[in-house]
Amino acid sequence: MGLLDRGLEIKSPDQIDLMRRAGLLVGETLELLREATKPGVTTGELDALAEDHIRSHGGVPSFLGYGYPPFPGTICASVNDEVVHGIPGPRELVDGDVISIDCGAIVEGWHGDAAITVEVGDVPDAVRRLMQVTEDALWAGITAARLGGRVTDISHAVESSVRGQGDYGILEEYVGHGIGSAMHMPPNVPNVGRPGRGPRLVRGLALAVEPMVTLGTKETEVLDDDWTVVTADGSRSAHFEHTFTLTRDGPWVLTALDGGRARLEQLGVPFGGR
Repeated sequence: MGLLDRGLEIKSPDQIDLMRRAGLLVGETLELLREATKPGVTTGELDALAEDHIRSHGGVPSFLGYGYPPFPGTICASVNDEVVHGIPGPRELVDGDVISIDCGAIVEGWHGDAAITVEVGDVPDAVRRLMQVTEDALWAGITAARLGGRVTDISHAVESSVRGQGDYGILEEYVGHGIGSAMHMPPNVPNVGRPGRGPRLVRGLALAVEPMVTLGTKETEVLDDDWTVVTADGSRSAHFEHTFTLTRDGPWVLTALDGGRARLEQLGVPFGGR
C-alpha cells in the first residue's frame, strides 16, 4: 500500500462474512420498512419497526446514540426536501411524499449500512425519475470498482451516470465512506470527481457508496436539530446506499439480499459473492 492507503481497515474473509450478516439484517429491515411505508404511517412508527426487527434478530442499531448531539433514532427518515439525517418522529406521511430511509446495524461488532428512497402513494413523474437516476448512479459506482483501481473511479462513475440523465444537483459535502468495525471510516467516497485518485481498491476493503441527488441545486442547509440536511432551494431529493466489497471475482454487495447478483448480471458485471 502507498501513503494514500494508510489507515484503511482491511478485513479478513471471516470478518467480511460478519459484515454480510450485518448487511443482510440491514437489507431485510429496509424491505420491511418499504412495505410499511404508506400514507398515514409516521416516521416514528417506521423507526420503532426498524429497531424491533434489528434487535430481535441479534443486531444493534448503528445510528441510535451516534454522534453529537446523539442521534435519537434507529433510522434516518428524510422526507421530500430533507436529503439525509432526518430524525424520525410524529410526522405522518401523506400521498405524494418521498422518503429516504437510511439504516445501519451492528452484528458482533461489524457494521452494515444502506439506504433506499420510497415513494408514498402517487408521486410526480419527475420525482420518480429522480429516484431511478439516483439508484442507477449507485450501481454505476459499484460496477466501476475493480481490484487495483482507485476510490474516485467510483466517484467518477456516479457523477457521470447522473450527469448523463439530465440537470440534477449532486451533493458534494456529504459522501460515502469506508465501513467495518465502525460505521464511518476512511476513505471518503465522494459522488463527484476525476477517476484514478485516492486509495487503491483491494480485497478486504469495504465501502458504502451513497449518491444523494436533488431536482434543484447541490446546495444544502442543516436544520436547528443539528442533524437534518435539507435542500437550500426546497427541491425534492433522493438517496440510495449499499455497502459492498470486492473479491477476486467481482463486487459483492453486502447489504443487498441477493448480494447484488441480479443487478450486476443485468449490467454485465461478474458477481463476486456467494
